This record gives sequence, C-alpha cells and structure tokens, in this order.
Amino acid sequence: MPEISGVPLDTAIPDNLTIPQFFLDSHHPRRPVRTDAPWLIENETGRHIGFEEIRARTFGLANGLSLRYGIKEEEVDQSAVLIFSPNHVDYAPAIWATHRLGGIVSTANPAYTVGELLYQIQVVKATLIIAHSSSLQTALDAAIAAGIPSDRIIAFGESSCQPTVESIIQFGLRNEPAFVERRLKKGEAKTKVALLCFSSGTTGKPKAVTISHYAPIVNIIQMAQQIKVNENYAPWKDQRFRLGDIAAGVLPFYHIYALVVGIHLMTFCGTGSTPNSATLQGQQTYNHPAVKNYDLSGIRYLICGAAPLSAELVHQLTKIMPNAQIGQGYGLTESCTSISLYPTDQKIGVPGSAGQLNPGVVARVVKSDGSLAGYNEPGELRVKSPSLALGYWGNEPATRETFVDGWLCTGDEVIIREDNEIFIVDRLKEIMKVRGFQVAPAELEGCILDHPDVADTCVVPVPDDYSGEVPLAFVVLHVSAATRVEKDPREADKVKASIMKHVTDNKIAYKSLAGGVEFIDVIPKNPSGKLLRRLLRDRARQLKAPGALKAKM
Repeated sequence: MPEISGVPLDTAIPDNLTIPQFFLDSHHPRRPVRTDAPWLIENETGRHIGFEEIRARTFGLANGLSLRYGIKEEEVDQSAVLIFSPNHVDYAPAIWATHRLGGIVSTANPAYTVGELLYQIQVVKATLIIAHSSSLQTALDAAIAAGIPSDRIIAFGESSCQPTVESIIQFGLRNEPAFVERRLKKGEAKTKVALLCFSSGTTGKPKAVTISHYAPIVNIIQMAQQIKVNENYAPWKDQRFRLGDIAAGVLPFYHIYALVVGIHLMTFCGTGSTPNSATLQGQQTYNHPAVKNYDLSGIRYLICGAAPLSAELVHQLTKIMPNAQIGQGYGLTESCTSISLYPTDQKIGVPGSAGQLNPGVVARVVKSDGSLAGYNEPGELRVKSPSLALGYWGNEPATRETFVDGWLCTGDEVIIREDNEIFIVDRLKEIMKVRGFQVAPAELEGCILDHPDVADTCVVPVPDDYSGEVPLAFVVLHVSAATRVEKDPREADKVKASIMKHVTDNKIAYKSLAGGVEFIDVIPKNPSGKLLRRLLRDRARQLKAPGALKAKM
C-alpha cells in the first residue's frame, strides 16, 4: 500500500478570497442557496440572526475596530487580535471583521489561567483582546503583564468597565467606511495568514499553528463533497445535511474542530447554529440521568472525534437517538481539521473507525524502519492535503519536524484496511488527548518540577472511560520529602495532594493530574538523558488495570 487517496475534488477552489469574502460575498456550486434560514440562533433568547444582519454586524465591527483601534493589514511584524471567550453569537463576526481589515485572529481557551493566556498573547504578539464578560478579569491581568493597555480589551456581552463588541458595532455602523477591503491576488489566499490556532505539536509548550485563508475554505469543500452537501443522493429525510436544519453549537469555537466545522461548515451547508447550546452540553449523553428528560429522536446526525467510538457506545447512542446517523471523523489542527469522515452510505459508521479519506487527501502509512506499510499493517499516518497548515508560527525547527516534503507527519499510529477504513491505534508522539484537548507531558513536567518536594518527574497518559486518557505523574521526591514520607506514611498522601493542587492551580482544568501521582525511585532515561516514557506508560497502565490496585493493597 504505497499510498491511498480520497477521490479527487470535483469543484474549483478559489485561491484569491479571504474567509469572509468566500462566506459573505461569493457563491460556490457545492453551497445550497439560502432563503430565510437563520445563520445563528441566540440560545438565551431564541433570536434568529440572518445573512443581512450577520453581514452588517461584521461590517460595523470591522469599521469600528479600524476607526477606534487602527486594526489593519501589517506588512511586517504582523500581530493578532486574540479572542478569549466561550461560544457567542458574535464570535464569527469578530473573526470575519478582523479578516475584513487584513488582520490575523488567534483563539484562546476561555478557561486558561493568566499565565497560559499571557504565553499565547506573547507568542502571537496580540495587540487587542476580545474577551467574554465572564473571562474579563483573567484577560485584564494577562494584558497588564503583557503591556497591553486595558482599553484594548473589548467585551462580548455587557460590561461596566470595558468597551463592548456591541458598542463598537454600533459605532462602526454610525460612521462612514474607514477602510477599503483588499482583494487578494490569484494564489495569495494560500499564503496569507488568517488564523493562529494552538496545538502542542510533538513536545513542549503549545505552538501556534499558522493557517492560511485558503486552508479552511478547502477543508469545508472537502467535507461538503464527502458528505454530499447539495446533492439529491437520497430521499430528503435521509440526507445528512438539509437546508434549514439546526446544529447544536456545543463544541468550543476556539478549538479548530468547532472553528472550521461548527462555524464555517455549518454556515456553508445552510445550517443554523446555536452557540452555547444547552443541549446536554458536556455530559455523557448515553447514560446521564438528564437524558430521560429530553426527546432526542429529532437528532439526525452526530459526528464524534478525539477518541474511538466503541461498538457498545454506538449501540447505546442508537437507543436514545434512533433516527441519527452516527460515526466518526479524524483530523488535526495542523491539517486545518478534517482528514477523514464516515461516508454517507453508512448510517452508522464502522465502530472504532475514523472514517475514510476526504476528497483530495493522500495518505501513507510509514513503519518504524521508514518503509511503507501495507493494508492492515501499523505505522505512522502521513498525509498530503491542500488544507494543510503553513507550519508553526515563528518556530522553524518544529515546522521542519512535522511538515516534511509536503507531508504532514501526524504522529498517530494507524491501520488502514482494504476497504479504506482508518483505525487509530496509538499516538507515536508524546502528546496525549484529554477529552479531545491536546496535553503535552513536558508542559506538565515543567510545572511539577516547580514544586519544592519534587526532584524529577515524568508524565504519562492512562486510559479513562470518559476522557479517553488522563495524565498521571511519576515523581522522584527530594531527599527531605522522601525522609518525611518514610517517617510518616500518612505524609505520602499529603505530598501527592499538594503536587496535584500545584498543577490545578497553575494549569487549565483538563491538564490536571486526574490519573494521580505515583512515587518512584528513579525516572528511566536513555544514555543521552531522554525520558523512556514508554516504559512508564506501560507501568502506569498496569497500575490502573482493573483489579491492580486491589491486588496491591
């Protein structure tokens, strides 16, 4: 199996349009023609927001940002507008308004600590922050530390102390246009930077993935072709996407998955989206007691990512969503989202499969010796796609490691069957995924080493039924701490709790040591000092295996 390919793309992709020009100013053969179907539905009020209002709010915000803050296209030392917010009806207009002005957008997790947000601000050189009212204090503290004036923090929602997005929109609408939107040259959309979305890459702190305007446009058209949008391929009731449908916006918009699929694909398909939807948000739907209070028979399409759907879980989902098509997809921030999806001829995707390659994607499976794997042989998945990111912002070494000769080295071990179903077997890179979020062990290790009782540490993933996997830390104690523990066994629990609290206090919630802390005499390393993480990962899985702790007692 030297290479396998998705079917060719069957429509042209414009390479001279920005993201808002593609979505707000143009048409594509794959795109259904909307009539009065809403683009967004405000969850709290039920207010429908249509095309004209979206377009007007985008213009008003762009004009206001230009007049009041001087946001514009920079020739050198480009900086970003950073959005620090949970889902909001003006999230998309904020992105598109910045792009109208030629600017770059970086999206941040609204649960970040001050330190985590400060790091992202510094990497992308943010000069303006749009934060939700619930995240304002963190944004202000991080801005002060970064040297950003407080009047350059704008609030989604109401605020008594900061300018609001609504006030900037109204200011922009009251004034004559202060900017001239630039039309890109042919091919320029492939290189003009639109988004800086953070990913942990292979190791270390999160890295800013550099995404062009062209990449998400390509990926949306790839997905639209894969799921046969605007094709009369089946009876209306069985078609996966239908004009006027409503999508529950439960995925966080700052994450590449929702940024491309939740906002832009749904918009392209003529589907209205409900940001901040309360539809069983964040719950284990198949067994949560709240399920009995809802009629879920109206759900027609469900796609899952981040961790494999077991046959048992699919079976339980079909019981409570009897009319839904259910399956999986796979992608990375570095691929600007989707690489594969379950096809439309499967009402229920193959259990455990990440689907089949999207149109225009080419894949190789490379074995550890560098040779190409055959069908049913494991190896690292490497892909080519016109949607690939440009690399890592300001980090050439990491870019060269991950993007090699036009191929994206995913770091995921896969098996591809003869029927082209892709199965993710393991992660070859050190990054773990907790509920779909990337967690770099090295980042947590750096935090743990700041604890006064810790001499050395290694963080590894352990399986978890809900989160997929969670971090567990093996810790070597300083002599003084080890002596305390030896004298009083009760001290061990106190030290472990203190280490876990230290991480919780300094990192976002999903990076907490939910797998626990285990003391160890020495961290295994090779002669060059590299952590032998796989040895400890295997040991951790043995510790956490059913019955292991009971047998240990």
